Amino acid sequence: MTIFLALLPAYILSIFYRSFLSVIAAPVMRDLAIGPATFGLLGASWFIAFALAQFPVGWALDRVGPRRTVAVSMAVGCIGAFLFAATTHAGLAILAMALIGVGCAPVFMSALYLFARTQERGRFGLLTSLFIGIGSLGNLAGATPLALAAETYGWRPTMMGFAVLFLLSTMLAVLLARDPPPAVDASGRQEGLIEGLRSIARIRAIWLLAPLTLVGYAIVATVRGLWIAPFMREVHGLDPVAAGHATLAMALAMTIAAFIYGGLQKRLGRSQPLVFWGSLATAACFVLLALFGSGSLAAAVTLFALIGAAGFTYAILMAHARGFFPEHLVGRGVTFVNFLFIAGAALVQSGSGWLIAAARASGQDAASAFVTLHWVFAVLLLAATAIYRFAPERRGP
Repeated sequence: MTIFLALLPAYILSIFYRSFLSVIAAPVMRDLAIGPATFGLLGASWFIAFALAQFPVGWALDRVGPRRTVAVSMAVGCIGAFLFAATTHAGLAILAMALIGVGCAPVFMSALYLFARTQERGRFGLLTSLFIGIGSLGNLAGATPLALAAETYGWRPTMMGFAVLFLLSTMLAVLLARDPPPAVDASGRQEGLIEGLRSIARIRAIWLLAPLTLVGYAIVATVRGLWIAPFMREVHGLDPVAAGHATLAMALAMTIAAFIYGGLQKRLGRSQPLVFWGSLATAACFVLLALFGSGSLAAAVTLFALIGAAGFTYAILMAHARGFFPEHLVGRGVTFVNFLFIAGAALVQSGSGWLIAAARASGQDAASAFVTLHWVFAVLLLAATAIYRFAPERRGP
């Protein structure tokens, strides 16, 4: 309970900051005078900084503990949150999103580290899913509530309010977080950063998980965080609040799915089948979205919700990977896997912005550009899932 109280408010805001841009895309792009490609980079900058921070965060968790790791990183994030709300320059906005990414980088990892070090191994997947499920309130806040607040007060005052919340959550995390005793390897010593990464790289099963880790979460996060609201506005002509409702439907589906996946994983005692079939279902939904999403608003809303539900296998895939790490590498292990998750999101967000911009520059209308994007997502998911099928369920004796 202490772990939840200390880190859950910060994690809710972390989820918010990785997904809010889609809802306020139009005023942000207008005020910063940017197009789709730069907008994709704006979203990707959070993920790039978050991903790169995973390596020092993993080392810090194992060596100095979560309390000081969270305190330093979230202080940097506070600066970014206030800067993003105030800046009128695109370059500074990208820098601000990167600083927020650094601030959010240790939050979820600290919770996973504490779950792994203080709780039974069999409870890791359930606790992670519960943490993600409740943390998905940030996903909900970044949908209709954000659209209504931005419409009423403007996006800058609204984001300034969230910056204040980020500061308060930082203070709460520093006050309540507690460090477990440091873990050592069989020889009684702690491995350094590079040595620990080498040990992780020698775990062959992780590389069978890697392709799906790179693209599975990334694609769902990119759709939710960047493109669902622009799709609803440009293809189906919805106003910002109505587009926010569609975004909310996807966010709700992701929240509910986190709890369902966690319960199923605890009941089955297995992760691999859940991730495999969930990823296949997500790819199928993208195929249907490419075929029918432009012609039917109801089909599009339904398929986006199904993509959010089936594709939100993040916690279960993390639990699958955690089973391959010895105790003294838990911090660096889970942060390495999270690096793959977030680095993939950075690449997919930036690449999707380039793809949409290139399609529009070639003369395609909005509907055709999004059809191309959805086909690309389907192919990436199918290829990664085919490799994941050969991953073992757990570490051998």
